[in-house]
Amino acid sequence: MLVLNDVGLSLNGSNGDAKEILRNINLTFESGKLYAITGPNGGGKTSIAKVIMGIYQPTQGQILLNGEEITHLSITERARRGLAYAFQHPPRFKGVYVEEVMRIANPAIDEMGIRSYLRDVGLCPEDYIGRDLGPSLSGGETKRLEVAQLLAKDALLTIFDEPEAGVDLWTIQKLISLIVRRHRENQQNTMVIISHHEQFLPICDEIILVADGEVQEKGPAATVWPLIRDDIICNCRIRNQCGGGMIEAQQYR
Repeated sequence: MLVLNDVGLSLNGSNGDAKEILRNINLTFESGKLYAITGPNGGGKTSIAKVIMGIYQPTQGQILLNGEEITHLSITERARRGLAYAFQHPPRFKGVYVEEVMRIANPAIDEMGIRSYLRDVGLCPEDYIGRDLGPSLSGGETKRLEVAQLLAKDALLTIFDEPEAGVDLWTIQKLISLIVRRHRENQQNTMVIISHHEQFLPICDEIILVADGEVQEKGPAATVWPLIRDDIICNCRIRNQCGGGMIEAQQYR
């Protein structure tokens, strides 16, 4: 469905010199699958997402969506073709209200639908449907609202960039369950989760390990997860982001 062929990316550094960020990225994302992209910070995970979305233009290679080359299409054109992206740190829009952004995500949605998505992400509709998306919202609230928007959009391919960042353990568990449940309900869509969280990785269909700007491992979760499990769990403990321990993967399947 989405194919990256020999994609490379170089960006200018602070001194003006080009720095290679990605090299020889060859990936295929199939329709209906749930993928995880993981790896160390600075390894290239988010850069791959931004290349897919058109935020960065690759310096080599090509990107195909259902056979159409979209390498040089704009962000807007890619969004119209069904690509969606949830930022690790969602932007804030003062003067724009929750109900408005939900209708932008899905113009056909009614108020009952908006309320349903807000409840799904753990937000009381009565408290949030008329709220401003400005600085009054916490980082965790903004994250939940962005997840609600993308689930309402029902895109062909949705990328969630570290949905666990900046939220508490209960919220992490709820978002994991919600994203996986929504994906299982619609087997036509593809979801990509950028994460190094031990609760996400084992429940995905496939795991892609990215480090030093390259794909180091990729394959079914049952094959890749045992290879990286100890390092991932150790790093999670150090970051103190996984205090609740492992959640059994089976409950999300």
